[in-house]
Amino acid sequence: MTVTVVAAVLVAAMAHASWNALAHAIKDQLVAFTLIAGCAAALGAVTACFVPLPHAAAWPYLVASALLHLGYQLLLMRSFSLGDFGQMYPIARGTAPLVVTVLAAVLVDETPAPWQLAGVALASAGLVGVALWGFRGGAGGRGEGGTRARPQWPALLAALTTGLSIAAYTVVDGIGVRASGSPVAYIAWLMLLQGVLIPAYACHRLRGSLLTRLRPHAVRGFVGAVLSLLAYGLVLWAQTRAPMAPVAALRESSIIVGAAIGALFFKERFGGPRLVAAGLMVVGIGLMLRAG
Repeated sequence: MTVTVVAAVLVAAMAHASWNALAHAIKDQLVAFTLIAGCAAALGAVTACFVPLPHAAAWPYLVASALLHLGYQLLLMRSFSLGDFGQMYPIARGTAPLVVTVLAAVLVDETPAPWQLAGVALASAGLVGVALWGFRGGAGGRGEGGTRARPQWPALLAALTTGLSIAAYTVVDGIGVRASGSPVAYIAWLMLLQGVLIPAYACHRLRGSLLTRLRPHAVRGFVGAVLSLLAYGLVLWAQTRAPMAPVAALRESSIIVGAAIGALFFKERFGGPRLVAAGLMVVGIGLMLRAG
């Protein structure tokens, strides 16, 4: 991986954590994702007018990725509605590079090196730590009145499933963008195709109240869409210049950005043990990157 590729993926990581934070900050998650997806679709449509069509071989991957992104967005909405941003985001993002490493080895013969396998082990240990620290909610893991709170199993399950969907579309897009002939064209059409699905669902569900609910958050949604387009566009471009597993691994440096956003802006308790666990994830991801 060249310095340019590394820099591009790091910028993508910061942009990704930022747009996720913007989405989480809007309490009505359907409104948040409708705005971001709709604006991204509009930006994709404008971009598509100025680039050639992706090659025919890329279209099955585009369609599959659009459906996977729909599942990802629904699961992410569920995760954010159930748990803290500083916990749900690291779990969802930390799961993905571990699964991508396996899928890339199986599907495109990108065999992990020993350092990469060590990185997988460390990142997995860190992921478990981030998932379990604070898992029972409340300071010291206790709920109201000092009683032990019930485990947030639905939140953890939603975040882990979100991570699996991220891994799936990462591999699909890694193959598809290489067959497209133009990373810019691929990302434009991907944003257009997947960006109309959530707004269409919102129009059906909310009907006459949709515009009223969207209006107060329009600026935030547009900024989130630009950050989303930038984040994934840079990652797709990087996947045409480097193996998928290390790109996916480096991208998840957004875990630390997301944890910091959760602590600073959402006033979520992070704590020393979760910081150590997140650090283990980043060290493991770094080893996976070194192997690439």
